[in-house]
Amino acid sequence: MTKKLNSMPPEKKDVEAADNTTNKAVQLEILNTAPSSSWGSTLFEPQRELSDPTPTDRSPSGPRPTSLDAPEKKLTLFALRLATIEKTASGLGQLAFVWATVVLLGGFASALKAKDFWMVTAILVVEAARIFSRSRELEWQHLSTRSIPAPSSRRRIQSHLSIRRLLRAAIISPLTPAARSRSLVRKFQQPNWLRVLMEPKRTWHPGNIPLLPYSGWVLISKNISRLLYWLQILAASACAVLSLMRLGQQDYGDDGTTNQRSALNVFYGLALAEALMFLLEKSYWSWRISYGKLIERVRDDCDLGPIGMVSLRRFFYDAYSRSIDGSVFDGLKMDLVTFAEELLDSDSPDEQLIGAKILQRFVENERFAGDTLRKIGSSTPVIERLIEMLNWKDPVEEDIRRSAAEIISKLAAKKQQALRVAAIPGAMESIASLLQTGGASTGSRPYEASPRAVVVDREDYEFSAFNLLGLLILKRLGRDHDNCGKIGNARGLLARIIDLSGAGATLLRDERAPESRIKTVRRALQVVLILVSSTGETGKTLRREISGIVYSISNVRELLQYGESHLKLQKLGVEILTSMAMDEEARENIGATGSMLRLLLAVFFRPTVTDRVASVCSEAGEALAMLVLESRSNCERIYREGEEVVGRLVDALKDPVLRVNAGRILVGLCAYSDPKSSGSIIRRIVAESMPVVLKTIMEEEEKEKLLEVSIGLALQILNPGNPSYMDMVGKAGIKEEEFAGRLVRILCKYEIPENKVPRMRRVVIDLSITLMKHDRRYIKLFRDLGMEWVLKGAADTTSELECFNVFSGSVGLGRHAVMLSSLVDTALQLLA
Repeated sequence: MTKKLNSMPPEKKDVEAADNTTNKAVQLEILNTAPSSSWGSTLFEPQRELSDPTPTDRSPSGPRPTSLDAPEKKLTLFALRLATIEKTASGLGQLAFVWATVVLLGGFASALKAKDFWMVTAILVVEAARIFSRSRELEWQHLSTRSIPAPSSRRRIQSHLSIRRLLRAAIISPLTPAARSRSLVRKFQQPNWLRVLMEPKRTWHPGNIPLLPYSGWVLISKNISRLLYWLQILAASACAVLSLMRLGQQDYGDDGTTNQRSALNVFYGLALAEALMFLLEKSYWSWRISYGKLIERVRDDCDLGPIGMVSLRRFFYDAYSRSIDGSVFDGLKMDLVTFAEELLDSDSPDEQLIGAKILQRFVENERFAGDTLRKIGSSTPVIERLIEMLNWKDPVEEDIRRSAAEIISKLAAKKQQALRVAAIPGAMESIASLLQTGGASTGSRPYEASPRAVVVDREDYEFSAFNLLGLLILKRLGRDHDNCGKIGNARGLLARIIDLSGAGATLLRDERAPESRIKTVRRALQVVLILVSSTGETGKTLRREISGIVYSISNVRELLQYGESHLKLQKLGVEILTSMAMDEEARENIGATGSMLRLLLAVFFRPTVTDRVASVCSEAGEALAMLVLESRSNCERIYREGEEVVGRLVDALKDPVLRVNAGRILVGLCAYSDPKSSGSIIRRIVAESMPVVLKTIMEEEEKEKLLEVSIGLALQILNPGNPSYMDMVGKAGIKEEEFAGRLVRILCKYEIPENKVPRMRRVVIDLSITLMKHDRRYIKLFRDLGMEWVLKGAADTTSELECFNVFSGSVGLGRHAVMLSSLVDTALQLLA
């Protein structure tokens, strides 16, 4: 191609160089302003399907947390130090016990004074009681963290008695079960997670076990640990006082037995050291926990909220127990994420709630989200457990279910984890269970799109929150092409999504409509848009299935008709129509739906007073251009709206916002209307725009899409070969040689096909053929301009990119009847 262009005259080379420089600048500007979303760009140009197209797949903003940033390490280190002191004290106690039994009572039993004998015996008994109470106190304290206490000043036993009284009253009252349930909720007015705890269970609550009958609150289990705690303090203090007293007195009697004094000093010293070590441990514990507020500070660092104290206390006792029972370093191996994952697999609702809440808080925290999601995503059993929780519909499990849905939504935002979530068997069905679209009374809400409308929230269950979470998960999963196919294959899921996308006239007109309902409609429309914008066979199947749902098109019609105050919803609806129109059958269904084309035209011609309105108008123009593409029936329907509609489209060619899509609509009307009826009238009206079109062709350099559309429109006007049309170039004040030279320069500029204007070379060559066929003067002009060399270069670089009208990603749709290579051969034959 370079050698062939070198043979051109020098002035033509200079023009080529200038055009190439301009082209590169324009390409750079387009690349810098290109949209980041692959499904939000125009369908008239191909899009490369990147492996990682969404910014949500990146790691959270900000510095990635290191291992030193884990706040729970303060607790595990504290547990290590306590366990070290505890084991040191236990070692000293064991040595003192062995010394007393083997050396003193075994070797000097008969020689000991009665005072020392009873002192040694008392110390051993007190120490044994302390050791016993120590091990049991840790057990009782650990047991007390197995559930979440209610944040009420009343005692738990009183709460349970109140529940029993309420249940007894509910049984006697004639209310229905649903009414009794609502009455209970209104009575307590407690958060959802408290209902899990206050729900009557078949097992005892660990903190309320009465050890003895008729003992009341004195001997319930939660008070036993306090009793054992103070028993240890008293025992250790008594041991220290007795040992210190005897070490100070030193009145062991006459040293009749060898080493007796030394043996007693060693024993009392060991007993004193053990007691002091234990008291040191308790002092260190109280200082860090009670006065240092260690758990509170870790809770604040982890941002665990109200449930954090119970969660961290349970975590600390687990770490401390491991350090006591095994190696002192065993507690260091624990972390809150693994701890929460273990609790998720528990049979206790309390423990499940603790685990779910910890994970939810961590995935919502920028500091911990990355590492937490990686750890969750690498464990298939944890993902399966979370997905299983999505099916739990019991009101007392509402908060657990919501936390699981929040975690899954965060996982779905990561590409790798999204693939793992979708790969779980039954995952799509579980996600579908979050979408509630019917089955309850809607008497309190006046705006419902249809009898199929979304149910209202019950007083004891919030369906709207789960609808939003389910749609968010589907939206994030749908960013992967394979997941779109799985969503479409899930039984009944598409119908639920379409139902949620229905707004209705009353809702759209209601200025006081709840934001959650509008947000649900918007998110459902976003999911539908992602599905209908899928590429390949998956997209083709989804477009056909969605258009086959009777409410899908009518929901969009309601948005166009009543949603003028909801521009975001309108734009989403129009984008859905644009993508659905890629399917030939759906294109006809949309056009045949009553007033659909009229409403789109009304949106397209709406005054573009703001950028948001202009965006919706531009999208409506693209939808109309798609609907008239290869559809004679839709062209006829637009013509039946009146000739003034075509005139307004011609006038829109002067509007900087609408002219590109107005040109596309006019090209479609000219190309696909019935030439024996409306086609000739439409072309006559469109011919009035020829001066504007020719001016754009001659002067436009930067706006490539507008240039491509203008050449295509000029081709449709001149194509019939009517002499009155052929004279329009001269009537516009443009010389034939200038016009021919402009076409040659454009063809030289696009020596290779470009994604932004894939049909540029085709329309230029086709227009050149039309000019040469009906005005032989252009043959000589093109010969003199070196058109033959340019055409031969184009023949060497033809590609599949130039053979289609529209594109679904990188897949071409609507193949042209004539190949570009055939057009080149025809042009070369005319030049010959």
